Formats: sequence, C-alpha cells, structure tokens
Amino acid sequence: QVQLVESGGGLVQAGGSLRLSCAASRSIFSLNVMGWYRQAPGKQRELVASITSGGSTSYGDSVKGRFTISRDNAESTVYLQMSSLKPEDTAVYYCASRRGGSSWWGQGTQVTVSS
Repeated sequence: QVQLVESGGGLVQAGGSLRLSCAASRSIFSLNVMGWYRQAPGKQRELVASITSGGSTSYGDSVKGRFTISRDNAESTVYLQMSSLKPEDTAVYYCASRRGGSSWWGQGTQVTVSS
C-alpha cells in the first residue's frame, strides 16, 4: 500500500527554486508530525524540515531562511518550497510521517542543483 508519494523533484540551476509535494494517506497525516529528510551521495540522511499537526515548524541549520515547509490538512499534503538552491542541496529528498513510536517513509525524489 502506497501511503506517501513525493513529487516535484528535478534538475535546477544554482540560485533557482523548486517545490516538492508529498501526498499522504489521511490516516497517517491528520495527527502526525510530517517532515522532509534528504540524503546526498556519500552522506548520512539529515532532517531538512518538519511541521506538526498544529503547524509549528522546524528547520535544519543548512536550509534556514531558504526552505519553507507547509501542510494542507484538507488535502493531506505537505510541501517543501526550496529557494536559493545550492549545489550542496543535491540529494534524494524523502517525505516522512511520525506519530508516537510509528513512522512512515516515501520512496524519495531526486533533486539535482547544477553550478
């Protein structure tokens, strides 16, 4: 069963913008913390941004001021607006959902930023 589906990845030049979307099953969205993680080649997976069911947000230090996470509760969708992109933002981006001791992950979408 597919419960998290990412879209919006692609190739963009440095300084450009891209918006990622994650469509989630209602049952794992409404009361859950949603987040975006990324994993670059040869690097460990890192938290990019998260948002609670009430709309409180947190960001990784490397993306503060450049990325914005948001959620549409009616559509059970979370977004990541990425601006001022840098080559070091190149990674596979994963959507995640968490409630208590349970977590769910999407399959990831590739973002490549060229210099």
